[in-house]
Amino acid sequence: MAAVPVDVVVGLLGAASAGHPEPDGEVRELLSGSGLPEQDVARISAEVRRLGAGVARWRRRGRELSALFSSARELAQLRDVDELLSRLVERAHDLVGTDVTYLSEFDAHSRELRVRTTLGTVAPAFAGLRVPPGMGLASMVVEGRRPRWTSSYDAMTQAPHESGIDAAVRAEGLVSLLGVPLLAGEEVIGVLFAANRFEHAFSPDEISLLSAFADHAAVVLQTARLLERTQAAAEETRHAYGELARHVEAMERASGVHTDLTSLVLQGGDAGEVATALGRALRCRVSILDENSAAKNPAVRQSRHSGRCVATGDGALAVAVVAGSALLGALLLEEGEVEFGPVERRTAERAAQITALLRLKQDALAEAEQRVRGDLLAELVSGDPDRLADIADRARARGIRLDELRSVVVLAVPADRQRQAARAARRAAALVGEHAEHVVALTEDRDPEVAGRAVHAVVREALGTAVLAVAASVDDLPSGLGTEVEAAGACARALPALGIADAAVTTDEYLPYAALFGPGNTRVAAFVRRVVGPVVDWDAGHGGTLLPTLAAYLGNRMSPVATARALHVHKNTVLQRLDRVAELLGPEWQEPDRVFRLTVAVRLARLSDGP
Repeated sequence: MAAVPVDVVVGLLGAASAGHPEPDGEVRELLSGSGLPEQDVARISAEVRRLGAGVARWRRRGRELSALFSSARELAQLRDVDELLSRLVERAHDLVGTDVTYLSEFDAHSRELRVRTTLGTVAPAFAGLRVPPGMGLASMVVEGRRPRWTSSYDAMTQAPHESGIDAAVRAEGLVSLLGVPLLAGEEVIGVLFAANRFEHAFSPDEISLLSAFADHAAVVLQTARLLERTQAAAEETRHAYGELARHVEAMERASGVHTDLTSLVLQGGDAGEVATALGRALRCRVSILDENSAAKNPAVRQSRHSGRCVATGDGALAVAVVAGSALLGALLLEEGEVEFGPVERRTAERAAQITALLRLKQDALAEAEQRVRGDLLAELVSGDPDRLADIADRARARGIRLDELRSVVVLAVPADRQRQAARAARRAAALVGEHAEHVVALTEDRDPEVAGRAVHAVVREALGTAVLAVAASVDDLPSGLGTEVEAAGACARALPALGIADAAVTTDEYLPYAALFGPGNTRVAAFVRRVVGPVVDWDAGHGGTLLPTLAAYLGNRMSPVATARALHVHKNTVLQRLDRVAELLGPEWQEPDRVFRLTVAVRLARLSDGP
């Protein structure tokens, strides 16, 4: 038996530890002088080759484990789940060295997998790919909770194919695939895939390496998810505490407003003080809209029907002030330092109710005051000496100095609108009341024309309809007001027959009518009858042409030619009709005084319903 020198043995061990894939040449060179048989040399070479392969494998395994633990430490430092998934796929791609690496997330409720993160893909449809339960290689990994692979996807028979998955795999050009589960205890949270665009039989080392990495990654991913949930729960808790604190603060504000509003009701406050208290509590600007402005606001109209605050579209809130079906106005809140939440809205609605209560109280007091003032006006109009004895003192007690009132305005409005007209007239007059079929207002204006226009304007705007205002001067208060009111009322009754129904006039402008007709509509009919009665009777029995002809003649400066043109008849026809008028009214019917009275009577007869 040949002896092998120690140096040769040491050389053989060095060749084995070097891990060369083909150490035969070096072994034969070392044993060339040993005298060993060829078969022993071959055996030694095979053993050195085997030892070298093992050494290379363990060295590679060491590097892989080092990279694995390094990646695990890096992943453990990440907290954002999306960033963690991206880095996880990136590290797996570097470790295994395949063409494509991707991670599919598992939904325990739908049992569906969805591609969440990819690296190395080129087809846009691959990202977000959904794998139905029981389909494809991924479902086998989930169901078996262990690695699955195939060297040729098209030839794979162990898992059922699905058309959508097959199309995505073909579009990406994937051929060989390896999938390992991401396990958190017994729960599958996803599948990590390594894939090549060529046929490849995955080695046990590759499968083991990717599985080991997946085990580390699953722990880190599950920890990150739990941490994210914990942070989300903590954030929700902070948010809930914040909401609770805001709610408590809002309730404290609401309680303070309620106390302030209660005090206002007990102390007789007004709407302005309610707005001030509400604005102070909610730290915002609060405006008060009157009835007319509120009625034109769409948000207020909606609030009126719902009874709730309504957003105006520019960050503000509107809440109607209503009493029954009556709109009394509205509160307009412009958002300031405090966000308008449910408590703030309810607070504003409560303030609107208090405002309505105060308005009703104020209106009741105002109505009582106006009834007293109306009584004063009625006594002035009556002219009764007994009732006028101390009226100046009683008026002064109400803040009215009768000797300063210089004009009276009589308003002709429908009976059902008189109260509304009287309420509006108080804005422009010192003393207002209802008398007979008219509303009477006394003002301090020395010019009755100015007084009439001012009262007419406010009442016309409030009623939104035609209003006739007749004004007259007042000089002898407090001795009485009957004569002026009588004259203005007579004028107001006569003017509609003259086509004047919406104007502000004075009795001086229409003095003849006031003087002619005085109080009572029956005098108008008697006047018409007395002046043109024969003409009216003739028309009643002969076709009704004389009165229209007479009206046209008087209206066209007593010109037969102009009258014929206006009536579209021949001039001779007009002359014949005027001859008949002369027979009926007498030969002096065209004298100036007769013409004036005829003009008035004909206009009244034509514009009214008749005598």
